[in-house]
Amino acid sequence: MIARLALRNFLYKPWRSALLFLGFGLGVGVMIVLLSIGEAMVTQAQDERLVGGGDITVLPEGIDLEVLKTGGLGGLYFSIPDARFIYLQLLAAPRLAPLVRAVAPESEDKLLYLTTPDGVERPVRAAGELPSATRGVGAAPTLRAGRWVDDPGDRRWADPTPAELDADIDHFHRPPAALANRGSWAEWHYFNVVSADRRRWAFISFILAGDVGGDPSRWGGQVLVTTHGTSPAGVRQPARRYIAEAPARDVEFSTSSPDLRIGASTVRLLPDGRYALHARARREGGREPLDLDLVVTPVPRAYFPGAEIATGDFESGYVVPGLEANATGALCVGGRCERYQGAQAYHDHNWGVWRGVTWEWGAARAGSYGLLFGRVQPPDSLGGSAPLFVYLVDSLGFRAAFRPTRIAYVDDRVLRVDGRPLRVPSRADLVDVRGNDTLRLVLTVEDAVATDTRRPLIERGATDAARRLAHPYFIQMKGLARLSGRIGGAPIAGEGTGFFETYR
Repeated sequence: MIARLALRNFLYKPWRSALLFLGFGLGVGVMIVLLSIGEAMVTQAQDERLVGGGDITVLPEGIDLEVLKTGGLGGLYFSIPDARFIYLQLLAAPRLAPLVRAVAPESEDKLLYLTTPDGVERPVRAAGELPSATRGVGAAPTLRAGRWVDDPGDRRWADPTPAELDADIDHFHRPPAALANRGSWAEWHYFNVVSADRRRWAFISFILAGDVGGDPSRWGGQVLVTTHGTSPAGVRQPARRYIAEAPARDVEFSTSSPDLRIGASTVRLLPDGRYALHARARREGGREPLDLDLVVTPVPRAYFPGAEIATGDFESGYVVPGLEANATGALCVGGRCERYQGAQAYHDHNWGVWRGVTWEWGAARAGSYGLLFGRVQPPDSLGGSAPLFVYLVDSLGFRAAFRPTRIAYVDDRVLRVDGRPLRVPSRADLVDVRGNDTLRLVLTVEDAVATDTRRPLIERGATDAARRLAHPYFIQMKGLARLSGRIGGAPIAGEGTGFFETYR
């Protein structure tokens, strides 16, 4: 009977009945969607892979949390570069100790490829975390069997000794297999040291160049020490270059540590994280010998973790294990020795393709701060300018990073290079505002040296004599860096000695 009445009512006014059916169906559909969304929100709120057990989840800037969880394009393949640096220098650093009780780095559901002994490649899903750290934030899994504890790799990642950290970031590399012009590769350790009265300083480079690790006839090593100074009256003394070269058969380098031997000269990483430098060279164009024996001690937490640029056939890498360092030892020239005891020093490591590459660079101590600034300009970027950065550290490690849009140089100093006048900087300014944080860095140049890079030999490893640059003169400067501004509502200020480089 009920079915007959319903059918007759539908046939009596079919359009009205169809409209009622459609409205009822839409209402039920909307209710189902709303209930599904509510259930999904509850599920996400309980997802241990999202919250981990701690109070805060750190994700890369720009990642939308909902898009990430629903699998949208904005969440694909994201990662946090330099995760260990963020762990050591930010989240688990002494600066945040009053606020952060525990930190647990974690990687979930990463796609990896496993190659079996028979050569078959299989896709697998993998996760990674530090057992002790995960346990510290209350997110340890329930074990059915076995032990879940940190292994030596976990300990080295989360709490490396100074030597382990230096070995991980300061090792040597081999040119990429796909590099078209392997002869354009260069890699080097660079150190500088300045005397206590700031009147004498030296640049020290241990350089590998060419098809490193390949045909022995196509690569080799070179030690280059350049000494500079001014008289008590402030008159600049001529720079002196001391060189030692070695063929590939007399070069040893490590892809797992900073250790390097070029002939009779060596760089050795000591067990406590210090660097032992030993160099023997002779003056360029003469026979005056140079003997260098220094121990360089990086200041704890004052390092730059490194950056690498790779575009097409261009690759450039840079790391600073000793943004602030102290040097003890002697540099002897012709039997006359300059002795150092805790002298201001610096160490970085560079690698990549350097044909046609220019850069802006500077490093200084400014009071209680160490600072680094710069950018690398690849040869294919003539129509644009690479971004600048300024990186600050203090006694607690990383302090802040800024991105000035430009370096404002004042080129009113004149040098003569091969008899020709060349205008070079006497001053430079870098200014940036990032939210409530501000920075002003003023560089006052006290000494400058210009080198024509079209010659076979210049400082910092560029050895390609045939390159043609729009700005072929490499300018090395020494001077004062004055820092001012505000970070986190607190003023910053400092002044000290620095070294700077640019091109003209």
